[in-house]
Amino acid sequence: MPQDAYTLRKLNRELRELLVGGKISRINQPEKDCLSLLIYTHCGTVKLDIGLSAGFCRISVGEKRAEENPKAAPNFCMLLRKHLQNAEICDIGQVGFERVIYFDFLCFSEFSDCKMRLYLEIMGKYSNAILTKEGAIVGALKTASIENAKRITLTGAKYVLPEKQDKADPTSLKELQELFSGAFGEDGRARSGDVAAFLSERVAGLAYVTAREIADFYGGSVTAKDVYDYVLSDELSPCITYRSGVPTDFKARSVEGDKKLFPTLLGAQAAYYDYALGAKAFADGKRRLTSALESAMKKCEKNLAQIREKLAECEKIEDVKLAGELITANIYAVQRGQRELKAINYYDEAGGEITIKLDERLTPSQNAQRYYKKYAKLKRTAENLTVRRAETEGKLDYLTTIEESLKAAENADDLHGIRQELISLSLIEDTPRPGKDKKGKAEEKPYRTYEADGFAIVCGRNNIQNDRLTKGLGEGDIWLHVKTFHSSHVGILARGQSVPDGVIKAAAEICAYYSAARQKDKVQVDFTLKKHVKRPSGAPLGFATYTDFKTIIVTPDKHTEARTDEQ
Repeated sequence: MPQDAYTLRKLNRELRELLVGGKISRINQPEKDCLSLLIYTHCGTVKLDIGLSAGFCRISVGEKRAEENPKAAPNFCMLLRKHLQNAEICDIGQVGFERVIYFDFLCFSEFSDCKMRLYLEIMGKYSNAILTKEGAIVGALKTASIENAKRITLTGAKYVLPEKQDKADPTSLKELQELFSGAFGEDGRARSGDVAAFLSERVAGLAYVTAREIADFYGGSVTAKDVYDYVLSDELSPCITYRSGVPTDFKARSVEGDKKLFPTLLGAQAAYYDYALGAKAFADGKRRLTSALESAMKKCEKNLAQIREKLAECEKIEDVKLAGELITANIYAVQRGQRELKAINYYDEAGGEITIKLDERLTPSQNAQRYYKKYAKLKRTAENLTVRRAETEGKLDYLTTIEESLKAAENADDLHGIRQELISLSLIEDTPRPGKDKKGKAEEKPYRTYEADGFAIVCGRNNIQNDRLTKGLGEGDIWLHVKTFHSSHVGILARGQSVPDGVIKAAAEICAYYSAARQKDKVQVDFTLKKHVKRPSGAPLGFATYTDFKTIIVTPDKHTEARTDEQ
């Protein structure tokens, strides 16, 4: 649900009950348009998140996402710390039926106490946070001067509320009745057309989603009194709605369809944003890794094309050698100043004649030496280029395995190891991330794990995990890999028991799903005992050779029902 005035009205009541009387313990600004306040309340410590971006503007409580704060706090964060650190929340309110929530604080200093007010304007791309004292602006997250805006938000200026829209106030029955009677005649009942569009366009504080819910609640036939009653109703049945098992929105009042009810609107909101922001962070992280990887792969492909082009030039190496030999064999017939030599090619069974270009400035012997030197240079070049081609093809192949892991990534844990690989290849910088211990060491992420007929199945998320998984299997455990395609390494922990065919089939289906062949109907998967699997010395992460294997043909299957690491 968008943070319209209707939703904020419901949230404001719960915020007052939860936070009034609480004291500010910590203030952070993890992103340029996001504030985080840690508050000591009668219910314990509460984390208040204030989002002021266009896509995720909100005031929410209890999001569990790990945050990375900048090393140097932004100016507005420092301003809030200066004035609001240890301040007590005296009141929380909504300005009329507007998308503006204010927090009143009793601030303490060594010499005096004072009251300050923080306005939170939850208005999409125009969202802002403005700290005031006695009606004057102390500071704002987003400042605007006289030249650039209708409203000044500079320090020292008088705080003025955002300009009201020319719409009917839904908390005034009289205004609603005038609107409806003017639009729909004497009975003032909206029956036809897009009622939701009419309400969102002509009634203040109602987003289209809320207006749609009002229209649906009254069966598509709505009066001014209906809107008035709905907006001012104390009824609250918060929920999160789902589509195909994925959260789509949170609601203040329960609606039809797939949903999960919550005791509080703040709880429903926090659970929804925990998912939505996590999904956004995952998408952003995956996009950054994909961009870095694609750039590296394009560079490899460009280098490979140049190497192949130069190798093609070296294919004439035998002709160069032949020219030197024929000049030497016919040196008696060559005169200085001669520009070409026509000689019998004694390597040609047909005895054909060949024309050799000469440098007229050189002696016959020097011309022959020139061809021999060129031959030696081309030979060295070809040898070096052949090595470079193999190295570049190997690197490109290795990057392709990372690309397949990235395509199969489903959550932040999947991205973690891929990021570490790209750092090890110097494709991205190693910057501090949430989830590290005090020494800066990243927490080791678990494999994908499954259970089938009492046997544990483990699946690597990336090359680092594939390498660790293979090393960690016992000699009698079963190891699986897709034939001729890049895939995750999969292991079945046998623990000295005979593994049933059904378990091997399930493991093979998982292996096929997390491979470059996941879109195919039938995939060949090799399996063997771990003792037959080796990693060649100097081979890249995730590379292995194996013998004494059998092959099973399966259809790729994610086997979500057997997953144990996400339950």
